[in-house]
Amino acid sequence: MSAKDVHVALLRGINLAGKNSLPMKQLATLFSAAGCSDVQTYIQSGNVIFRAKPPVAKKIANAIAAAILDRFELRVPVVTRTLDELEKAAKANPYLRAGKDPDTLHLMFLAEPPSKSQIAALDPKRSPGDEFSVRGRDIYLCLPNGVGRSKLNNAYFDSKLGTVSTGRNWRTVLKLIELASACGSAKA
Repeated sequence: MSAKDVHVALLRGINLAGKNSLPMKQLATLFSAAGCSDVQTYIQSGNVIFRAKPPVAKKIANAIAAAILDRFELRVPVVTRTLDELEKAAKANPYLRAGKDPDTLHLMFLAEPPSKSQIAALDPKRSPGDEFSVRGRDIYLCLPNGVGRSKLNNAYFDSKLGTVSTGRNWRTVLKLIELASACGSAKA
């Protein structure tokens, strides 16, 4: 396998405030059982780096969501990105290029790209002081008042864009790229 076979799975809503408990070791086992290799997790909030050939990678989000439902009785959305997609998303961050404080930046990953009309229907003034920019399957967020106070959340974007989203702070995005890059160079 090559570096192009390196992927990151981003699970939404697990191990947060004691809810939806899902042990990372068992999560990694689910990925291995689904045909992935070099599986590693990062922090307890559902970030999984793995290698998979295209046929496995194409089905992994649904396969893992189904396995979690079956084994843990939890409905957990799973969104995936290739290492290349993750790197391109990081490089395209308009708020980083604009000099915004990286501690206020977040990246929301969408399962499917929204239509232009769905994007146009989003309210840029929904959460005063906060900003967002939708680009393909990614939403860039600048949340100077904090993610907990923002009205730019998963429920809002999911309902308006008709897809599933999961977000990560900028520090986590960079760490995932670092870990996935190491995984990609280890066997390239």
